[in-house]
Amino acid sequence: MNTETADMKAIEEVVAAVERSQRAKDAEGFLALFHPDALWTTAHGKVLIGFDAIAEFTRAVLPRSDWDGEVTYEVVHTQFLRPDVAAVKVRQVYRSDEGGSEGAPLYVMTKSDDGAWLLHACQNTGVQAA
Repeated sequence: MNTETADMKAIEEVVAAVERSQRAKDAEGFLALFHPDALWTTAHGKVLIGFDAIAEFTRAVLPRSDWDGEVTYEVVHTQFLRPDVAAVKVRQVYRSDEGGSEGAPLYVMTKSDDGAWLLHACQNTGVQAA
């Protein structure tokens, strides 16, 4: 397996871990995916700068989120900006008995010295119905 293929697989696993942590409403599992200097913008436009801000928000919001249904995350495009930096476009779909919603997050991920890919600069954008 070449390096790019291995990196693609590792990036897809991070996105799968985002899905698992969101489904389980597992704040600590979600936070383990972030670079210490991360930047996160929520689907509602709240800007969180640095791990501490992301952690405070996530620990307050995720465990008590009121959605009850299924969420899926799918990597739809990955573009390597450098061998250790990737822009990852994701399709996020929430489904429930009451309906659903879709998001189009962009994750800029960086590869750490130990080879792990981490979320570094992320924008979670809601998709409006046409």
